[in-house]
Amino acid sequence: MLRQAAVVPPENPVAAADLLDLTDPAVVADPYPHLAALRSASPLAWHSGMGVWLATGHAEAGAVLRDRRLGRVFGPRSPEADWDTFNWLHADSILDSEPPKHTRLRRLVAGAFGRGHVQRLAPRIEELAAGLLADLPSGEFDVLEGYAEPLPVLVIAELLGVPESERDDLRRWSQAIVRMYEVDRTPDHEAQARSASAEFAAYVEELAAQRAKAPGDDLLSDLVQARDGSDRLSAHELVATAVLLLNAGHEASVNGFGNGLHSWLTAPERPQVDVTDDAALARLVEEFLRHDSPLHLFERTAKEPTDIGGVHLEPGDKVAALLGAANRDPAVFADPDRFDPTRDPNPHLAFGAGIHFCIGAPLARLELEVSLRTLLARFPDLEVVQAQRRPTFVLRGFERLVVSPRA
Repeated sequence: MLRQAAVVPPENPVAAADLLDLTDPAVVADPYPHLAALRSASPLAWHSGMGVWLATGHAEAGAVLRDRRLGRVFGPRSPEADWDTFNWLHADSILDSEPPKHTRLRRLVAGAFGRGHVQRLAPRIEELAAGLLADLPSGEFDVLEGYAEPLPVLVIAELLGVPESERDDLRRWSQAIVRMYEVDRTPDHEAQARSASAEFAAYVEELAAQRAKAPGDDLLSDLVQARDGSDRLSAHELVATAVLLLNAGHEASVNGFGNGLHSWLTAPERPQVDVTDDAALARLVEEFLRHDSPLHLFERTAKEPTDIGGVHLEPGDKVAALLGAANRDPAVFADPDRFDPTRDPNPHLAFGAGIHFCIGAPLARLELEVSLRTLLARFPDLEVVQAQRRPTFVLRGFERLVVSPRA
């Protein structure tokens, strides 16, 4: 049973947090003023409707992500017979595991990742990006539909060795599963997630069986062969890892690209960036990730008595790091609402922190850098024509982002 802790500073963070409705269209459209108001009241506040403490300060959110007394405690959905595949896809993934299981899984997966797969992808990402750009019109176009959304699927499929003829379902499966992380999901969303989980898992299981018989030079083959002494990934762990790579990799890349590009192109007195300069491009990507983060909420559960930000937590209490709020904390980022591609250092929390820091961060950064450089090589001066937000808070992004070369 969750409890409402009695710690209530004079600003009354309990009341302030309860005023934050994460399903409110106004909050979804532009959460930052609302998050700033909550952070000013208290950087760690109780939300009775959600049954969770909300960390909006950078220090507090960082502590939530790093404190080992807080963990990812996955609770299986019920009835478990209906949710069987969805449940084990999460329970056997790195994201929802805790030590010692997490330590073991991350070691095995990192070993497979460490065989040069990310580095070898750079030329191929550029080739895939150029192919997508070749199909775009010279006038206005939806940069998400025609470029940013298909590219991560192609990249992850390339990484895992998914044949080109079998890639069409990957994006649909991914979008159905990640919709479950939102606070306003519906029974229809849940049914789609169950179906997508079963189909996705069955597909990866078959593909892994093929790689076991005839290994290739792809990451899935290395995951099948990954060993640490006598230890290796189980069948469920292997499938869960592949599914997580697509789900997390696709959403972070698409939303990071779309959010960041919109922030940059609509910034007052838009700052110019030489994207042929590797260092300048890397700083631009980091500001993409900070200024309008693709992931806004990451939850932890207290495993033992813990004090975070002046609040005492008992086992079972839940606390969520609001990453977008932390990434605009004025205590850490000067003029935090301004898009500044020269910002350095830029200690944002967009990829998390601690033992659950995103294992795919190097790939996401590479993909963003290559896709940006390739896009701007063809369209060096774009402007936003139309922007339509997705009606989601946790995974923040656009449904449409129509751009056009400036006349």
